[in-house]
Amino acid sequence: MKKIMFMVGVPGLASVCWADSDRESTIDRLDHAGSVLREIMAAPDNGIPEEVLEHARCVAVVPHMINGGFIFGAQNGRGVATCRTETGWSAPAFFVITGGSWGLQIGVEGVDLVMIIQNDKGMQQLLASKFQLGANASAAAGPVGRHASASTNWKLETEILTYSRARGAFAGLTLNGAWIRRDDDSFRALYGRHVTTRTALLGKIAAPGEAESFLNAVRDAKDQAVAEAVKE
Repeated sequence: MKKIMFMVGVPGLASVCWADSDRESTIDRLDHAGSVLREIMAAPDNGIPEEVLEHARCVAVVPHMINGGFIFGAQNGRGVATCRTETGWSAPAFFVITGGSWGLQIGVEGVDLVMIIQNDKGMQQLLASKFQLGANASAAAGPVGRHASASTNWKLETEILTYSRARGAFAGLTLNGAWIRRDDDSFRALYGRHVTTRTALLGKIAAPGEAESFLNAVRDAKDQAVAEAVKE
């Protein structure tokens, strides 16, 4: 009898272990996404211009996980996003990005991807849980430096600005053709229940404590951009 009970219990134990592992990986991704933003903001002359961050509607990051939990590759990555609400930045939403043209970054290890959603139209695509860059939402390589050049059209009709960082180099990246869709597993791992992308990004649910590192990095980046703009 004891043998039978033990064998029946094993699948349940395996399920719990898998859930714990998935949650740990999801939290690690949040922490790494925050680290990416902080490192970029530490070198503003070679990072995202203050004008871009100051007016960002949403910020999304796909970090390269050094421990191999979720390795960002040429055709696949997992990321986290947050959007502005009336009370600050929203609880995180998780997504998977696949396909698209990754240009010179193909085959390079340690690539971080940052996407700045500039307006409500771009945000609506993110809320839709599945869309294609370049088809459903216009995307372009974002300007780099302390200030965005007045000669560029980054502020016109482009809905999403994209950036990449590899081996210390940070630059705008064209990602037309890439698909972005909801990451159900990560949502479930962090929240422990079904939470829609809209519920998270529209501020209808409180951000869990595990997301504070990432959200603080977004707040700090935005505040730094505003402070730099006021100085000048």
